[in-house]
Amino acid sequence: MIAARRIRWCLLACLSFAVPAFAADPAVERVLARWDGDTRADLKAVVVLRDGELIAERYYNGDDARSLHDMRSAGKSVTALLAGIALDQGRIGSLDDPIERYLPAARGKPVAGTSVRDLLTMRSGLDADDTQEQSPGNEDRLDEAADPAAFALGVPRREVAGMRYQYNSLTAYLAGWVVAAAVAQPLDEFARANLFQPLGIEHWQWQRDASGHAKGQGNLSLSARDMAAIGEWVLDGGEHDGRRLISRKTLDDILAPSIAIAAVDPFADHYGYFWYLRTQRIAGRDVPVAFASGNGGNKIYVVPSLRAVIAITSSAYGRGYGQRRSQDILRAVLAAMGPAASRDLPAAVSAREG
Repeated sequence: MIAARRIRWCLLACLSFAVPAFAADPAVERVLARWDGDTRADLKAVVVLRDGELIAERYYNGDDARSLHDMRSAGKSVTALLAGIALDQGRIGSLDDPIERYLPAARGKPVAGTSVRDLLTMRSGLDADDTQEQSPGNEDRLDEAADPAAFALGVPRREVAGMRYQYNSLTAYLAGWVVAAAVAQPLDEFARANLFQPLGIEHWQWQRDASGHAKGQGNLSLSARDMAAIGEWVLDGGEHDGRRLISRKTLDDILAPSIAIAAVDPFADHYGYFWYLRTQRIAGRDVPVAFASGNGGNKIYVVPSLRAVIAITSSAYGRGYGQRRSQDILRAVLAAMGPAASRDLPAAVSAREG
């Protein structure tokens, strides 16, 4: 049954030059049609899977199944998955290792002593805050630097690592660099061999910076279907076509609610390793959701109780309504899907709030 389901999904993912027939859910399709008249013209795609089957997809404002889309900071979540794969392969010895074990250039720099885990949970302690223009480690300063790697190593420390969550892209940039150094391979090439090719993802782009590093903080472009394929792999506990790409324990750790962030993030309850968690209240029931999130409303939502994945691409970069709209789409799709399934769920994506 699982193998047959995978074959059907592969056909849908690979035949992106045509829109094949699929087992559509009319209720979900009606939900997606509501956004046809959105005058802001920057919603691009919504793809919905349930039990590994494509049940609805809709494209907007000129995009189609072949369109690659910069999902911005949702790429951080892919970086976390790659860190987990590197850990399972023994390339990273422990997430509690200081990063200078993998980046000798970090010795004697403000970031020295920060653990890999501190990076993955946004607790580097560095003076980096993307919401503050004057922050020494602001994302714009990183992007504009002639040598981003040297810039990242020079950002001053504000506090002891591991003490406080502060979302910023510089920390994720360092995490991607650590993974690349640990595996002795550029991050995008490691992703190709260990994640994208095994999942059948053939068309993608990952931007490199002026230092030559693939940007672990984001700027990964995928199609909406391939974003959904990553979500489906996460939903299946890290296994694809009988091949395990990441251990269940490591994936559990990535998706665990490590830090409560509801006080600083209106769209999430907890943060894991570059992944978010929130319990949505839908028609009187709690529906836990794990998700990757990027500027503009780019999302990979994983909904274990419904065995569902919802991928959304959007170009509302820098506009707050993009995030609100994607959450509205999620909630409308969940309501259309009906009651949660009662079957046992993979531990990797089960609800663990607290």
